[in-house]
Amino acid sequence: MLQAKRSVMLRDLVIFLVKLAIDGLKDLALMNLALGAALLDLISGGGTRPRLFYSVLRLSERFDLWLNLNGAVEKMESGEAGEDGLFGASTAGSDSLLGQIEELVRGGDVPRNRRGEAETADPSEPGV
Repeated sequence: MLQAKRSVMLRDLVIFLVKLAIDGLKDLALMNLALGAALLDLISGGGTRPRLFYSVLRLSERFDLWLNLNGAVEKMESGEAGEDGLFGASTAGSDSLLGQIEELVRGGDVPRNRRGEAETADPSEPGV
């Protein structure tokens, strides 16, 4: 079973809700975009060269890879994430929304303490 501190779970909840909202807006936009592209393809090329419609599909796929709505959960369930929730299952600065949020919030993969120093497992070990 996954376990996390209350603050980590609340942070992960906010991240998940933001990702769900973005995914919902993407779906609404893509429905209109796909319909418009398909209509333009049918009108301009008689349906024989549907380039715009498939461009919308490629755009949608790239966006889904960037958003990566549920991808971090697999790493969390396998134990790779530790007790750091979604941030432990991502790489700071990666080409995903979660990686970019982690880079913005932390500046890297290692959690920072209140003084801005990287936390380490051994208190006698210097910060990273």
